[in-house]
Amino acid sequence: MNSASGNSLPAVSANPGASPSRASKAMARMLQTLAPRFWHGMTFGTWMKFLLRHRFAVSPTALHIVAGVTPISLGNSLAAVAQQAIYGRRIASTTIQPPIFIVGHWRTGTTLLHELMVQDDRFTYPTTYECIAPRQSLTTAWFVTRFFNFLLPSRRPMDNMATGWNHPQEDEFALCNLGVGSPYERMAFPNDMSSDRFLDLAGVSPEEVALWKAALERFLQTITVRSNKPIVLKSPPHTARVGLLSEMFPSARFVHIVRDPYAVFSSTMKLWPSLTDLQALQSPRYDDLREYVYGSFERMYRAFSEQKNRIRPENFCELRYEDLVRDPVAQMQSIYEHLGLGDFDRARPKIEAHMQSQKDYKPNRHQIPAERRAEISRRWGPFMRQYGYDCEPPAAPPVLDASPKR
Repeated sequence: MNSASGNSLPAVSANPGASPSRASKAMARMLQTLAPRFWHGMTFGTWMKFLLRHRFAVSPTALHIVAGVTPISLGNSLAAVAQQAIYGRRIASTTIQPPIFIVGHWRTGTTLLHELMVQDDRFTYPTTYECIAPRQSLTTAWFVTRFFNFLLPSRRPMDNMATGWNHPQEDEFALCNLGVGSPYERMAFPNDMSSDRFLDLAGVSPEEVALWKAALERFLQTITVRSNKPIVLKSPPHTARVGLLSEMFPSARFVHIVRDPYAVFSSTMKLWPSLTDLQALQSPRYDDLREYVYGSFERMYRAFSEQKNRIRPENFCELRYEDLVRDPVAQMQSIYEHLGLGDFDRARPKIEAHMQSQKDYKPNRHQIPAERRAEISRRWGPFMRQYGYDCEPPAAPPVLDASPKR
């Protein structure tokens, strides 16, 4: 496991067999400090409140991240002031077209579905840069995305999917960088569970909910200023907020995707360390990770089950990841027809071309011990039965030999 300090870079050397020079070590340290973290887009005030909310519990091994983010946050503040001065009134008066929310637990195929849907140029989406720098993207995106592509890895660490400043991204990162509370704060402070309440907004004060709603609306208005089209959003935490989202946007459409929970569990167990190792500001213990994965799934789907009936049936559809991978064009056409998204034949060629470009991609394979499968069946059995996944019976307790001893 990597340290909490992030993605360590190899030293550069002209002679592979030689020891790294002092200059190359210095360059590696500088690149490591500058490597983008999710927190690099915060303004100074948000960054300070973020650290204060978690009691500045930063590990010494992550001080270089703080040293890198802090001066950039000052520049972000200036850019945010410029954006407000130039675009503030326009953003505030912009009407958001009914969005499309892709929901589902982490590692269920939400990213694949997001990328397929945004092949249709009738829709738009939040980019990685807009989600990292939500307060200043309109004034700085043209510069950063043009000259700083080299700072981003070309592939995601958890699944080797392509990344980039202009790729579709989760709006949850924007909410986090706007400072209104998100379970993704756990990536920075993995030993502090106080932000978990923002997964389903349970126990969150009415004032905090109001700030959360205002931040999401403002962010979507900003995206609409950049491209006045319906926005396709994907964020796993939104699965636990569909009721609130349907109240905010009564005409919004929702696409819920599910996947074999055995694969979801194994993949999610790998997801959080892969992200935390890159983003954490404190040394993670991971001692509660398995229970966190079980518990967050249960909380998410408890909230989802209670809220999904608030969505009008014509605005809601569901699919399985396995069906999407087996026949993506047919599944996408079904989504278009159910939600009334327009002529699918216009989108079909780009969707087919995108899938062709991904034909060599191979998802991770997961080997799960029998006792773990039994535990997953016990904890997530109701979900598995509801969506037609094989649910193995829990392992039987050992049989005690009650015969008299000789």
